[in-house]
Amino acid sequence: MADSKMRILNWINGEEKPAEVDSWLGKYNPHNGELLCRIVNSTEVDTQDAITAATEAFPDWSGLTPVRRGQILTDIVAAMKERAGELAECIAVETGKPPQDAKGEVNGAILQAEYFAGEGMRLYGRSLTSGMPGKYCHTVRQPCGVAGLIVPANTPIANIAWKTFPALICGNTVVLKAAEDSPRIALLFARLVKDAGLPDGVFNVIQGRGQASGAALVADERVNVISFTGSTSVGRQIAEVGGKRLARVSLELGGKNPFIVCDDADLDQAVHWASLSAFSNAGQRCAAGSRIIVFKSVFDAFCDKLVAKAQSLKLGVEAGCDLGPVINKRQQQLILAAIDAAVQQGGEILCGGSAPTASEFAQGNYILPTLINGLAESAELSCKEIFGPVATLHVVGDIDEALRLANATEYGLTAAIHTRSVDRGMWFAQHIKTGLVNINIGTYGSEPHMPFGGFGASGNGTREPGVEALDVYSELKNIAFLVREDQL
Repeated sequence: MADSKMRILNWINGEEKPAEVDSWLGKYNPHNGELLCRIVNSTEVDTQDAITAATEAFPDWSGLTPVRRGQILTDIVAAMKERAGELAECIAVETGKPPQDAKGEVNGAILQAEYFAGEGMRLYGRSLTSGMPGKYCHTVRQPCGVAGLIVPANTPIANIAWKTFPALICGNTVVLKAAEDSPRIALLFARLVKDAGLPDGVFNVIQGRGQASGAALVADERVNVISFTGSTSVGRQIAEVGGKRLARVSLELGGKNPFIVCDDADLDQAVHWASLSAFSNAGQRCAAGSRIIVFKSVFDAFCDKLVAKAQSLKLGVEAGCDLGPVINKRQQQLILAAIDAAVQQGGEILCGGSAPTASEFAQGNYILPTLINGLAESAELSCKEIFGPVATLHVVGDIDEALRLANATEYGLTAAIHTRSVDRGMWFAQHIKTGLVNINIGTYGSEPHMPFGGFGASGNGTREPGVEALDVYSELKNIAFLVREDQL
Protein backbone atom coordinates (compact mmCIF):
# COMPACT_ATOMS: atom_id res chain seq x y z
CA MET A 1 0.00 0.00 0.00
CA ALA A 2 1.29 3.44 -0.90
CA ASP A 3 -0.57 5.37 1.78
CA SER A 4 0.09 5.29 5.52
CA LYS A 5 -3.47 4.58 6.65
CA MET A 6 -4.17 1.65 8.96
CA ARG A 7 -4.66 -1.62 7.12
CA ILE A 8 -7.20 -4.15 8.38
CA LEU A 9 -6.35 -7.76 7.56
CA ASN A 10 -8.18 -11.04 7.97
CA TRP A 11 -7.78 -13.06 11.17
CA ILE A 12 -7.19 -16.73 10.45
CA ASN A 13 -5.93 -19.39 12.85
CA GLY A 14 -4.97 -16.89 15.52
CA GLU A 15 -3.09 -14.33 13.45
CA GLU A 16 -3.56 -11.54 10.93
CA LYS A 17 -3.42 -12.71 7.34
CA PRO A 18 -3.35 -10.70 4.10
CA ALA A 19 -5.81 -11.51 1.36
CA GLU A 20 -4.99 -13.69 -1.64
CA VAL A 21 -4.94 -10.66 -3.94
CA ASP A 22 -3.72 -7.11 -3.32
CA SER A 23 -7.19 -5.55 -3.34
CA TRP A 24 -8.33 -3.01 -0.77
CA LEU A 25 -11.50 -1.16 0.22
CA GLY A 26 -11.64 2.23 1.89
CA LYS A 27 -13.45 2.68 5.20
CA TYR A 28 -14.51 6.30 5.75
CA ASN A 29 -15.45 8.14 8.94
CA PRO A 30 -19.24 8.64 8.75
CA HIS A 31 -18.95 11.88 10.73
CA ASN A 32 -16.54 13.76 8.47
CA GLY A 33 -15.84 11.61 5.42
CA GLU A 34 -12.14 11.12 6.20
CA LEU A 35 -10.46 7.86 5.27
CA LEU A 36 -10.05 5.79 8.43
CA CYS A 37 -8.38 2.66 7.10
CA ARG A 38 -7.98 0.23 4.25
CA ILE A 39 -9.60 -3.20 4.39
CA VAL A 40 -8.50 -6.32 2.59
CA ASN A 41 -11.10 -7.31 0.02
CA SER A 42 -11.13 -11.05 0.57
CA THR A 43 -11.76 -13.65 -2.10
CA GLU A 44 -13.32 -17.09 -2.04
CA VAL A 45 -9.86 -18.52 -1.40
CA ASP A 46 -9.43 -16.43 1.76
CA THR A 47 -12.81 -17.58 3.05
CA GLN A 48 -11.89 -21.19 2.36
CA ASP A 49 -8.66 -20.74 4.32
CA ALA A 50 -10.63 -19.47 7.31
CA ILE A 51 -13.08 -22.37 7.04
CA THR A 52 -10.14 -24.79 6.94
CA ALA A 53 -8.73 -23.29 10.13
CA ALA A 54 -12.13 -23.55 11.85
CA THR A 55 -12.60 -27.12 10.63
CA GLU A 56 -9.21 -28.21 11.96
CA ALA A 57 -9.82 -26.51 15.33
CA PHE A 58 -13.26 -28.08 15.77
CA PRO A 59 -12.33 -31.49 17.25
CA ASP A 60 -10.31 -30.07 20.14
CA TRP A 61 -12.73 -27.22 20.91
CA SER A 62 -15.84 -29.38 20.77
CA GLY A 63 -14.02 -32.01 22.82
CA LEU A 64 -13.78 -29.67 25.81
CA THR A 65 -16.55 -29.96 28.35
CA PRO A 66 -19.18 -27.20 28.20
CA VAL A 67 -18.04 -26.16 31.68
CA ARG A 68 -14.50 -25.63 30.43
CA ARG A 69 -15.71 -23.73 27.38
CA GLY A 70 -17.75 -21.54 29.74
CA GLN A 71 -14.65 -20.84 31.83
CA ILE A 72 -12.79 -19.64 28.73
CA LEU A 73 -15.76 -17.44 27.80
CA THR A 74 -15.68 -16.05 31.34
CA ASP A 75 -12.05 -15.06 30.76
CA ILE A 76 -13.16 -13.33 27.56
CA VAL A 77 -15.79 -11.43 29.57
CA ALA A 78 -13.10 -10.21 31.94
CA ALA A 79 -10.98 -9.04 29.01
CA MET A 80 -13.97 -7.23 27.48
CA LYS A 81 -14.57 -5.42 30.76
CA GLU A 82 -10.91 -4.47 31.03
CA ARG A 83 -10.83 -3.16 27.45
CA ALA A 84 -14.37 -1.76 27.30
CA GLY A 85 -13.10 1.77 26.75
CA GLU A 86 -10.97 0.71 23.77
CA LEU A 87 -13.86 -1.21 22.23
CA ALA A 88 -16.27 1.69 22.72
CA GLU A 89 -13.86 4.21 21.22
CA CYS A 90 -13.44 2.04 18.14
CA ILE A 91 -17.21 1.67 17.70
CA ALA A 92 -17.78 5.41 18.18
CA VAL A 93 -15.33 6.30 15.41
CA GLU A 94 -16.24 3.53 12.97
CA THR A 95 -20.01 3.91 13.21
CA GLY A 96 -20.43 7.57 14.15
CA LYS A 97 -22.07 6.92 17.51
CA PRO A 98 -21.97 9.38 20.39
CA PRO A 99 -19.69 7.96 23.12
CA GLN A 100 -22.46 7.10 25.57
CA ASP A 101 -24.19 5.01 22.90
CA ALA A 102 -20.98 3.16 22.05
CA LYS A 103 -20.35 2.43 25.72
CA GLY A 104 -23.91 1.16 26.12
CA GLU A 105 -23.45 -1.18 23.19
CA VAL A 106 -20.25 -2.61 24.64
CA ASN A 107 -21.95 -3.14 28.00
CA GLY A 108 -24.76 -5.00 26.25
CA ALA A 109 -22.24 -7.26 24.51
CA ILE A 110 -20.57 -8.00 27.83
CA LEU A 111 -23.91 -8.99 29.37
CA GLN A 112 -24.50 -11.27 26.39
CA ALA A 113 -21.11 -12.91 26.91
CA GLU A 114 -21.77 -13.39 30.63
CA TYR A 115 -25.10 -15.07 29.94
CA PHE A 116 -23.70 -17.63 27.52
CA ALA A 117 -20.59 -18.25 29.62
CA GLY A 118 -23.02 -19.34 32.32
CA GLU A 119 -24.68 -21.75 29.89
CA GLY A 120 -21.55 -23.87 30.17
CA MET A 121 -22.81 -25.01 33.56
CA ARG A 122 -26.32 -25.64 32.22
CA LEU A 123 -26.72 -26.55 28.54
CA TYR A 124 -29.79 -28.44 29.64
CA GLY A 125 -31.18 -31.62 28.12
CA ARG A 126 -34.33 -33.47 29.21
CA SER A 127 -35.18 -36.81 30.74
CA LEU A 128 -37.98 -38.57 28.83
CA THR A 129 -40.31 -41.39 29.80
CA SER A 130 -40.79 -44.44 27.60
CA GLY A 131 -43.55 -46.92 26.90
CA MET A 132 -41.05 -49.77 27.03
CA PRO A 133 -40.36 -51.20 30.50
CA GLY A 134 -36.77 -50.60 31.60
CA LYS A 135 -36.07 -48.09 28.85
CA TYR A 136 -34.62 -44.74 29.90
CA CYS A 137 -34.20 -41.75 27.58
CA HIS A 138 -32.55 -38.37 27.74
CA THR A 139 -31.48 -35.65 25.34
CA VAL A 140 -28.12 -33.91 25.01
CA ARG A 141 -26.92 -30.97 22.95
CA GLN A 142 -23.98 -31.43 20.62
CA PRO A 143 -22.25 -28.85 18.39
CA CYS A 144 -23.15 -28.47 14.72
CA GLY A 145 -19.58 -27.89 13.49
CA VAL A 146 -18.34 -24.73 11.77
CA ALA A 147 -20.60 -21.69 12.20
CA GLY A 148 -20.57 -19.01 9.51
CA LEU A 149 -21.66 -15.73 11.11
CA ILE A 150 -22.52 -12.70 8.97
CA VAL A 151 -23.11 -9.43 10.84
CA PRO A 152 -24.13 -5.85 9.96
CA ALA A 153 -22.50 -2.62 11.07
CA ASN A 154 -25.36 -0.91 12.91
CA THR A 155 -24.46 -2.33 16.36
CA PRO A 156 -21.26 -4.22 15.53
CA ILE A 157 -20.01 -5.54 18.88
CA ALA A 158 -23.54 -6.43 19.96
CA ASN A 159 -24.11 -8.31 16.70
CA ILE A 160 -20.82 -10.17 17.11
CA ALA A 161 -21.71 -11.10 20.70
CA TRP A 162 -25.25 -12.26 19.84
CA LYS A 163 -23.87 -14.86 17.45
CA THR A 164 -20.36 -15.71 18.61
CA PHE A 165 -21.03 -16.61 22.24
CA PRO A 166 -23.91 -19.06 21.75
CA ALA A 167 -21.98 -20.63 18.88
CA LEU A 168 -18.86 -21.08 21.01
CA ILE A 169 -20.53 -22.37 24.17
CA CYS A 170 -22.24 -25.08 22.12
CA GLY A 171 -18.82 -26.22 20.90
CA ASN A 172 -18.81 -24.81 17.37
CA THR A 173 -15.89 -23.03 15.77
CA VAL A 174 -16.53 -19.72 14.00
CA VAL A 175 -15.83 -17.90 10.77
CA LEU A 176 -17.16 -14.35 11.12
CA LYS A 177 -17.80 -12.25 8.03
CA ALA A 178 -17.22 -8.75 9.38
CA ALA A 179 -19.31 -5.83 8.15
CA GLU A 180 -17.53 -3.69 5.57
CA ASP A 181 -18.41 -0.56 7.55
CA SER A 182 -17.18 -1.83 10.94
CA PRO A 183 -14.04 -3.85 10.14
CA ARG A 184 -11.73 -2.78 12.95
CA ILE A 185 -14.00 -3.75 15.84
CA ALA A 186 -14.10 -7.33 14.49
CA LEU A 187 -10.29 -7.44 14.38
CA LEU A 188 -10.02 -5.97 17.89
CA PHE A 189 -12.44 -8.59 19.17
CA ALA A 190 -10.42 -11.36 17.50
CA ARG A 191 -7.22 -10.18 19.18
CA LEU A 192 -9.02 -9.89 22.50
CA VAL A 193 -10.39 -13.44 22.50
CA LYS A 194 -6.95 -14.83 21.60
CA ASP A 195 -5.36 -12.86 24.45
CA ALA A 196 -8.05 -14.21 26.78
CA GLY A 197 -7.14 -17.81 25.95
CA LEU A 198 -9.40 -18.89 23.09
CA PRO A 199 -7.44 -21.48 21.07
CA ASP A 200 -6.25 -20.55 17.59
CA GLY A 201 -8.64 -21.40 14.79
CA VAL A 202 -11.74 -21.35 16.98
CA PHE A 203 -12.60 -17.77 15.97
CA ASN A 204 -11.69 -16.42 12.53
CA VAL A 205 -12.59 -13.17 10.75
CA ILE A 206 -12.96 -12.48 7.05
CA GLN A 207 -13.04 -8.88 5.82
CA GLY A 208 -14.25 -7.39 2.54
CA ARG A 209 -17.33 -7.34 0.35
CA GLY A 210 -19.99 -9.93 0.91
CA GLN A 211 -20.46 -10.74 -2.77
CA ALA A 212 -17.28 -12.82 -2.79
CA SER A 213 -16.30 -13.75 0.75
CA GLY A 214 -19.76 -13.93 2.29
CA ALA A 215 -21.17 -15.90 -0.61
CA ALA A 216 -18.30 -18.38 -0.33
CA LEU A 217 -19.04 -18.83 3.37
CA VAL A 218 -22.69 -19.66 2.67
CA ALA A 219 -21.91 -22.06 -0.17
CA ASP A 220 -19.13 -24.08 1.47
CA GLU A 221 -20.22 -27.61 2.44
CA ARG A 222 -17.97 -27.51 5.52
CA VAL A 223 -20.03 -24.71 7.09
CA ASN A 224 -22.74 -26.47 9.05
CA VAL A 225 -24.73 -23.52 10.38
CA ILE A 226 -25.15 -20.03 8.94
CA SER A 227 -26.43 -17.10 10.97
CA PHE A 228 -27.18 -13.85 9.15
CA THR A 229 -28.47 -10.49 10.34
CA GLY A 230 -29.29 -8.01 7.60
CA SER A 231 -31.69 -7.21 4.80
CA THR A 232 -34.55 -9.46 3.80
CA SER A 233 -33.41 -9.55 0.16
CA VAL A 234 -29.97 -10.91 1.07
CA GLY A 235 -31.53 -13.24 3.64
CA ARG A 236 -33.65 -14.84 0.92
CA GLN A 237 -30.54 -15.49 -1.17
CA ILE A 238 -28.75 -17.06 1.80
CA ALA A 239 -31.77 -19.24 2.56
CA GLU A 240 -31.83 -20.47 -1.03
CA VAL A 241 -28.14 -21.33 -1.23
CA GLY A 242 -27.90 -22.79 2.26
CA GLY A 243 -31.18 -24.63 1.90
CA LYS A 244 -30.06 -26.45 -1.21
CA ARG A 245 -27.28 -28.12 0.72
CA LEU A 246 -29.44 -28.56 3.86
CA ALA A 247 -27.30 -26.31 6.04
CA ARG A 248 -28.94 -24.93 9.12
CA VAL A 249 -29.78 -21.28 8.46
CA SER A 250 -30.79 -18.63 11.00
CA LEU A 251 -32.04 -15.31 9.62
CA GLU A 252 -32.74 -12.10 11.54
CA LEU A 253 -33.97 -9.71 8.86
CA GLY A 254 -35.73 -6.40 8.37
CA GLY A 255 -38.67 -4.70 10.00
CA LYS A 256 -41.22 -1.97 9.40
CA ASN A 257 -42.24 -1.77 12.99
CA PRO A 258 -45.48 -0.12 14.19
CA PHE A 259 -45.64 2.18 17.20
CA ILE A 260 -49.27 2.62 18.33
CA VAL A 261 -50.46 5.65 20.32
CA CYS A 262 -53.96 5.16 21.77
CA ASP A 263 -56.38 7.84 22.89
CA ASP A 264 -55.66 7.07 26.56
CA ALA A 265 -51.85 7.08 26.23
CA ASP A 266 -49.57 9.19 28.37
CA LEU A 267 -48.57 11.44 25.48
CA ASP A 268 -45.33 12.67 27.01
CA GLN A 269 -44.15 9.11 27.60
CA ALA A 270 -45.36 8.08 24.15
CA VAL A 271 -43.39 10.93 22.55
CA HIS A 272 -40.28 9.99 24.52
CA TRP A 273 -40.40 6.36 23.37
CA ALA A 274 -41.51 7.16 19.82
CA SER A 275 -38.52 9.46 19.42
CA LEU A 276 -36.10 6.84 20.75
CA SER A 277 -37.68 4.13 18.59
CA ALA A 278 -37.49 6.19 15.40
CA PHE A 279 -34.30 8.19 15.83
CA SER A 280 -31.85 6.57 18.27
CA ASN A 281 -28.80 5.05 16.58
CA ALA A 282 -29.77 7.34 13.66
CA GLY A 283 -32.71 5.01 13.00
CA GLN A 284 -30.32 2.19 12.11
CA ARG A 285 -32.16 -0.58 13.92
CA CYS A 286 -34.05 -3.52 12.48
CA ALA A 287 -36.39 -2.84 15.42
CA ALA A 288 -36.78 0.90 14.70
CA GLY A 289 -40.29 2.29 15.13
CA SER A 290 -40.67 3.68 11.63
CA ARG A 291 -44.50 3.58 11.38
CA ILE A 292 -46.20 5.67 14.04
CA ILE A 293 -49.93 4.92 14.19
CA VAL A 294 -51.97 7.40 16.23
CA PHE A 295 -55.63 7.59 17.26
CA LYS A 296 -57.36 10.52 15.57
CA SER A 297 -58.54 12.13 18.82
CA VAL A 298 -54.95 12.68 20.02
CA PHE A 299 -53.20 12.93 16.66
CA ASP A 300 -52.70 16.71 16.55
CA ALA A 301 -51.52 16.95 20.16
CA PHE A 302 -49.17 14.02 19.75
CA CYS A 303 -47.78 15.32 16.44
CA ASP A 304 -47.04 18.73 17.89
CA LYS A 305 -45.15 17.18 20.78
CA LEU A 306 -43.26 14.69 18.61
CA VAL A 307 -42.23 17.31 16.05
CA ALA A 308 -40.95 19.52 18.86
CA LYS A 309 -39.03 16.59 20.31
CA ALA A 310 -37.51 15.67 16.93
CA GLN A 311 -36.43 19.25 16.30
CA SER A 312 -34.78 19.40 19.73
CA LEU A 313 -32.54 16.40 19.11
CA LYS A 314 -28.84 17.18 18.88
CA LEU A 315 -26.84 15.83 15.96
CA GLY A 316 -23.20 14.89 16.32
CA VAL A 317 -20.71 12.47 17.81
CA GLU A 318 -19.87 14.34 20.99
CA ALA A 319 -21.00 13.29 24.45
CA GLY A 320 -24.65 14.14 24.99
CA CYS A 321 -25.59 14.15 21.31
CA ASP A 322 -28.76 12.25 20.47
CA LEU A 323 -27.85 10.79 17.09
CA GLY A 324 -24.92 10.66 14.74
CA PRO A 325 -24.66 10.08 10.99
CA VAL A 326 -25.83 7.03 9.06
CA ILE A 327 -23.10 4.54 8.30
CA ASN A 328 -22.00 5.55 4.78
CA LYS A 329 -22.58 8.02 1.97
CA ARG A 330 -24.50 5.54 -0.17
CA GLN A 331 -27.00 4.92 2.63
CA GLN A 332 -27.45 8.65 3.16
CA GLN A 333 -28.24 9.19 -0.51
CA LEU A 334 -30.69 6.28 -0.59
CA ILE A 335 -32.56 7.70 2.39
CA LEU A 336 -32.71 11.20 0.94
CA ALA A 337 -34.01 9.77 -2.36
CA ALA A 338 -36.69 7.84 -0.48
CA ILE A 339 -37.79 11.02 1.27
CA ASP A 340 -38.02 12.87 -2.06
CA ALA A 341 -40.08 10.01 -3.52
CA ALA A 342 -42.40 10.12 -0.52
CA VAL A 343 -43.09 13.81 -1.15
CA GLN A 344 -43.89 13.04 -4.78
CA GLN A 345 -46.38 10.44 -3.53
CA GLY A 346 -48.23 12.97 -1.38
CA GLY A 347 -46.25 12.92 1.84
CA GLU A 348 -46.01 16.06 3.97
CA ILE A 349 -42.69 16.62 5.72
CA LEU A 350 -43.43 17.77 9.26
CA CYS A 351 -39.76 18.15 10.19
CA GLY A 352 -36.36 17.23 8.79
CA GLY A 353 -36.43 15.81 5.30
CA SER A 354 -32.88 16.70 4.33
CA ALA A 355 -29.25 16.71 5.34
CA PRO A 356 -28.33 19.43 7.84
CA THR A 357 -26.89 22.63 6.38
CA ALA A 358 -24.43 23.46 9.18
CA SER A 359 -20.83 23.34 7.98
CA GLU A 360 -19.78 20.99 10.80
CA PHE A 361 -21.96 18.24 9.27
CA ALA A 362 -21.35 18.97 5.61
CA GLN A 363 -18.81 16.19 5.00
CA GLY A 364 -20.63 13.58 7.07
CA ASN A 365 -23.55 11.27 6.36
CA TYR A 366 -26.09 13.15 8.45
CA ILE A 367 -29.84 13.29 8.01
CA LEU A 368 -32.14 15.43 10.10
CA PRO A 369 -34.71 13.50 12.16
CA THR A 370 -37.63 13.29 9.74
CA LEU A 371 -41.38 12.84 10.22
CA ILE A 372 -43.69 12.45 7.24
CA ASN A 373 -47.48 12.62 7.36
CA GLY A 374 -50.18 11.85 4.82
CA LEU A 375 -48.72 8.89 2.96
CA ALA A 376 -51.01 6.08 1.88
CA GLU A 377 -50.38 2.81 3.68
CA SER A 378 -49.35 1.32 0.33
CA ALA A 379 -46.75 4.04 -0.38
CA GLU A 380 -43.19 2.76 -0.65
CA LEU A 381 -41.94 4.54 2.45
CA SER A 382 -44.91 3.18 4.44
CA CYS A 383 -43.91 -0.37 3.52
CA LYS A 384 -40.16 -0.45 2.95
CA GLU A 385 -37.48 -0.58 5.64
CA ILE A 386 -35.34 2.54 5.29
CA PHE A 387 -32.71 2.15 8.06
CA GLY A 388 -32.40 5.83 8.86
CA PRO A 389 -33.92 8.52 11.11
CA VAL A 390 -37.23 8.68 9.21
CA ALA A 391 -40.73 7.75 10.39
CA THR A 392 -44.18 8.04 8.83
CA LEU A 393 -47.32 9.06 10.74
CA HIS A 394 -50.71 7.42 10.20
CA VAL A 395 -54.15 8.29 11.63
CA VAL A 396 -56.60 5.62 12.82
CA GLY A 397 -60.00 5.73 14.46
CA ASP A 398 -59.79 2.86 16.94
CA ILE A 399 -57.80 -0.14 18.12
CA ASP A 400 -59.20 -2.45 15.43
CA GLU A 401 -58.03 -0.12 12.68
CA ALA A 402 -54.68 0.30 14.43
CA LEU A 403 -54.18 -3.46 14.54
CA ARG A 404 -55.17 -3.88 10.89
CA LEU A 405 -52.71 -1.21 9.78
CA ALA A 406 -49.97 -2.53 12.07
CA ASN A 407 -50.32 -5.97 10.49
CA ALA A 408 -50.51 -4.61 6.92
CA THR A 409 -46.85 -5.38 6.13
CA GLU A 410 -44.76 -8.31 4.99
CA TYR A 411 -42.58 -7.84 8.08
CA GLY A 412 -43.30 -8.93 11.63
CA LEU A 413 -40.33 -8.10 13.83
CA THR A 414 -41.40 -5.78 16.66
CA ALA A 415 -44.26 -3.53 17.76
CA ALA A 416 -45.11 -1.18 20.60
CA ILE A 417 -48.40 0.17 21.94
CA HIS A 418 -48.98 3.00 24.40
CA THR A 419 -52.17 2.79 26.43
CA ARG A 420 -53.27 2.97 30.05
CA SER A 421 -55.57 -0.01 29.53
CA VAL A 422 -54.09 -3.37 30.50
CA ASP A 423 -56.89 -5.12 28.60
CA ARG A 424 -56.25 -3.17 25.42
CA GLY A 425 -52.50 -3.61 25.65
CA MET A 426 -52.70 -7.37 26.16
CA TRP A 427 -55.35 -7.80 23.46
CA PHE A 428 -53.10 -5.99 20.99
CA ALA A 429 -50.07 -8.03 22.09
CA GLN A 430 -51.96 -11.27 21.43
CA HIS A 431 -53.13 -10.24 17.96
CA ILE A 432 -50.18 -8.33 16.47
CA LYS A 433 -48.10 -10.50 14.13
CA THR A 434 -44.63 -9.76 15.46
CA GLY A 435 -41.99 -11.65 17.39
CA LEU A 436 -41.61 -8.93 20.03
CA VAL A 437 -44.32 -6.68 21.49
CA ASN A 438 -43.68 -3.92 24.03
CA ILE A 439 -46.35 -2.11 26.01
CA ASN A 440 -45.65 1.49 27.05
CA ILE A 441 -41.99 1.38 25.99
CA GLY A 442 -40.21 1.40 22.61
CA THR A 443 -40.13 -0.98 19.68
CA TYR A 444 -36.65 -2.25 20.56
CA GLY A 445 -35.04 -3.66 23.68
CA SER A 446 -34.04 -7.31 23.85
CA GLU A 447 -32.01 -8.61 26.79
CA PRO A 448 -29.47 -11.47 26.84
CA HIS A 449 -31.92 -14.02 28.22
CA MET A 450 -34.83 -12.98 25.96
CA PRO A 451 -35.49 -14.43 22.48
CA PHE A 452 -35.52 -11.99 19.57
CA GLY A 453 -36.74 -12.62 16.04
CA GLY A 454 -39.71 -12.04 13.80
CA PHE A 455 -42.57 -13.36 11.73
CA GLY A 456 -42.98 -13.21 7.96
CA ALA A 457 -40.21 -11.46 6.03
CA SER A 458 -38.44 -10.56 9.29
CA GLY A 459 -36.83 -13.96 9.64
CA ASN A 460 -37.15 -17.70 9.26
CA GLY A 461 -38.46 -18.58 12.70
CA THR A 462 -35.19 -18.88 14.62
CA ARG A 463 -34.46 -16.75 17.67
CA GLU A 464 -31.39 -15.08 19.12
CA PRO A 465 -30.32 -14.54 21.89
CA GLY A 466 -31.72 -16.35 24.96
CA VAL A 467 -31.74 -20.07 25.54
CA GLU A 468 -33.52 -20.34 22.19
CA ALA A 469 -30.22 -19.49 20.47
CA LEU A 470 -28.88 -22.85 21.63
CA ASP A 471 -31.32 -24.46 19.19
CA VAL A 472 -29.58 -22.62 16.34
CA TYR A 473 -26.07 -23.72 17.29
CA SER A 474 -26.55 -27.25 18.59
CA GLU A 475 -27.86 -30.59 17.44
CA LEU A 476 -30.27 -32.37 19.76
CA LYS A 477 -29.56 -36.03 20.31
CA ASN A 478 -31.93 -38.48 22.00
CA ILE A 479 -30.11 -41.26 23.88
CA ALA A 480 -31.98 -44.33 25.10
CA PHE A 481 -30.80 -47.38 27.00
CA LEU A 482 -32.49 -50.50 28.27
CA VAL A 483 -31.98 -51.92 31.75
CA ARG A 484 -32.45 -55.68 31.76
CA GLU A 485 -33.52 -57.08 35.09
CA ASP A 486 -31.94 -60.46 34.31
CA GLN A 487 -28.54 -58.72 34.28
CA LEU A 488 -28.92 -57.21 37.75
